[in-house]
Amino acid sequence: MSPESRARLAALGAELLAIHRGLRTDLARLRTETDDYLAGGPRPRDLKAHCLAFCTALTAHHTGEDRGAFPALTARHPELRPLIGKMAEDHAMISGLLQSLERVLDDVPAEPDERAAARVRGELEGLGAIMESHFRFEERTIAEALDALPAEAGSTEDLLGLPGTAGGRA
Repeated sequence: MSPESRARLAALGAELLAIHRGLRTDLARLRTETDDYLAGGPRPRDLKAHCLAFCTALTAHHTGEDRGAFPALTARHPELRPLIGKMAEDHAMISGLLQSLERVLDDVPAEPDERAAARVRGELEGLGAIMESHFRFEERTIAEALDALPAEAGSTEDLLGLPGTAGGRA
């Protein structure tokens, strides 16, 4: 593993925070775009594309944690199993919320529509509340343990599902 990879892994907790910050920013942008839709822009197709990109990024992050960080952490810190089990449950719940958001977006008409925007806003607010609670819990409980993982545990992308800040993501 390169010295750069070792340095990034040593700051894995910071990378987790940066990824979460990027996802929070993306969600805030979607809320603004939903409000902008009522004022005549962006086109529903663009709103849906941006939402799907966000959904894909959030899903990739959670999948990476489920397959990478969580097994690595439980192998090294078995006492974290209950907490990590809770986080994996959150991932499943968030996945369902993302699917619901995608279904609502399928029904957004081309012309600005207050009811459609309210449904999208409602989905984004519900998702945002759960996502924020999950992120804060994760940041409080595992960031420090992530920093203690050995370099052999894998790359930031392997463990967290998204390239870290050095890769330009968050």
